[in-house]
Amino acid sequence: MIQCTEQEIARLLHQVSMQRREQALGYKHLLGQFCCLKSYALLQQLLSSRLVASSPLQHAPSFLYNDYGQPRLEHGPCFSISHCKHGIAVAISEKPIGIDIEYLREAKPELVARTMNEEEQAKIWAAESPNIAFTQLWTQKEAVLKMQGTGITSIDGMKNTLVALDNINLQTKVNINKQYAYTLAFNL
Repeated sequence: MIQCTEQEIARLLHQVSMQRREQALGYKHLLGQFCCLKSYALLQQLLSSRLVASSPLQHAPSFLYNDYGQPRLEHGPCFSISHCKHGIAVAISEKPIGIDIEYLREAKPELVARTMNEEEQAKIWAAESPNIAFTQLWTQKEAVLKMQGTGITSIDGMKNTLVALDNINLQTKVNINKQYAYTLAFNL
């Protein structure tokens, strides 16, 4: 099992692009740096085992970035990466895809009111575990926004993310023991 240590982070830093290195070092805590680097390493591993542009990936992938800063491969499949202190998630598809993983976070009334519409708020507060219900909806919204290529541009703008989702499938899972939830969003 790979451990989150300074030595492992140093090893991983030498295997990534300068952009990813800077992004990883932007995290204040060792675990954030490790998860950022490890998710990228997992993406590279998945891409190298798959045919990309008719040949296996032989080097670090080349990324292009959209107006919202979302990376995409110059040549190859669509992908989405997410990580939190409880897990790492990577998804690859020929069509746009989004994934989000979050630790089971507290359903704080102010954040719920800012990010959830009235129907979602009622669902959260009526749930047996408002924290789980909130985290599930949060991951669904973030996965959809990633799939659409925007990511979270405004916390206040998240309220209607899940309204009228034509041809978008959401698969949400919760792991109570490990304290996380994740959602995969993709086109049907």
